Amino acid sequence: MKLRLGASVAALVVAGLSATGAPPVADAAVTAGSPITLIGPSRVVVYREGGAVYGDLGLNLTAPDRAFEVRSTRADWNSPIRTVWQSPDGPVTLPAQTGWGGLDGFLQLTVRRDDGTVARRQSLDVCLNAWNTQRTRPDAPLRSPYPEGCPGHPFTLGSVQGIQAGWVSAIDSYETGLRLKVGKYRLTAQIQPAYAQALGIAPADATRTYRLVVKKAPRESEQGRRTTGGHARPALKPAARPTAAREGAPGDAVPDLRSLPAFGMDLSPNGKRLRFSATVWNAGDGPMVVDGFRRGRSDTMDAYQYFIDGDGNQTGYRKVGTMIWHNAATHQHWHFLDFARYTLLRADRTEVVRSKKESFCLANTDAVDYTVPGAAWKPENTDLHTACGDRSTVSLREVLASGSGDTYAQFRAGQAFRVDNLPNGVYYIAVEGNPHRNLVESDTSNNVALRKIRLGGTPAHRRLKVYRVGVVDDSGYGVPEE
Repeated sequence: MKLRLGASVAALVVAGLSATGAPPVADAAVTAGSPITLIGPSRVVVYREGGAVYGDLGLNLTAPDRAFEVRSTRADWNSPIRTVWQSPDGPVTLPAQTGWGGLDGFLQLTVRRDDGTVARRQSLDVCLNAWNTQRTRPDAPLRSPYPEGCPGHPFTLGSVQGIQAGWVSAIDSYETGLRLKVGKYRLTAQIQPAYAQALGIAPADATRTYRLVVKKAPRESEQGRRTTGGHARPALKPAARPTAAREGAPGDAVPDLRSLPAFGMDLSPNGKRLRFSATVWNAGDGPMVVDGFRRGRSDTMDAYQYFIDGDGNQTGYRKVGTMIWHNAATHQHWHFLDFARYTLLRADRTEVVRSKKESFCLANTDAVDYTVPGAAWKPENTDLHTACGDRSTVSLREVLASGSGDTYAQFRAGQAFRVDNLPNGVYYIAVEGNPHRNLVESDTSNNVALRKIRLGGTPAHRRLKVYRVGVVDDSGYGVPEE
């Protein structure tokens, strides 16, 4: 499914980016203090249900003196993830990471009974990009540039986590999986020594101990549970309908569409269809902006790509095709034609089947690489309603921001190939962005990604083998339970 990120019009037009492509943060004096500090309450109440406790543990991280920033990258899918802290003295390597959901095992939780015996110990991964960040003092910078949430795509290439200077970031600890009986405990939260040492965090700033009270869950235990996820926000409005097919030219910031290997694959219960998920992302230093203008009362829009320079100014536009109203049950919104194409290839890379899906709603569903120059850390158009419109829409704007990808999960109409009439053997799923080259981008030689598979078994009992891409283990990712 499509997971929406936070939205910001300023981030869409990538105004005010630094030379490295990162949104600027306020200058602050370098101090000898801890770059981040763990803070917590004196007492927290959580609830027990099904043997496990749930409830916010009240833990927060704050960057007292200057912005705290961590970047994770991998050179390719054969390489491990490398994570570094952007310290005032240069990059500092942090412990190895196994995924993109945050800093692995950043916190150690120790729960003790009143007699001092240990009831539970558990490590907790921490994403610094909390959904609910706040200023801690009136002179702190007005806004935080950092993303909301951490990436969840298996083929992510780069991520950025951070806490703005003078801001606090809540640690997502609502469902930790701690199994405790009803009662009173002492909870100690400690930043793991490997991190504390690498970051230069003083012992007093790395540990918090407080009273933890576990109560029986009330009957309406689900009420009031915190939810995370993007919220629909007003999209950047399209410009007036152009009077010509083209005007002006691209500026100094140009999109670059690339595809990720197909993932989330399985066979339909009857074995007739190979279902898959696919992502096309923008690796360029400028956003892909496509405006649609409805033709009277028809279910067709004329589509124009708009060119935005590095200062956020429009430099031109070009007519690039059409949008249609997509009436399928899993869509029900406006789609741009020819954004991507899915093809099943034989072992010799010749085409055998082409997916019927030919139209797409451009939306920023996944953070693929927020370390590319020009990346928008808080992209616009992150919600299907704001990005894709409804039946009464007369004009709209669809966007794929720099660093973000648009994922179509396998449950959506068209995300499948008919394979029951194909012989056993090796095949490749080809995901191609901008197949007809109507969209203007900086490079069209990197638009295709292949994923190797093998079909086996018998017509009545078909089997699917999906070959791994490098060191990435995406087995089971995005495959729904039947």
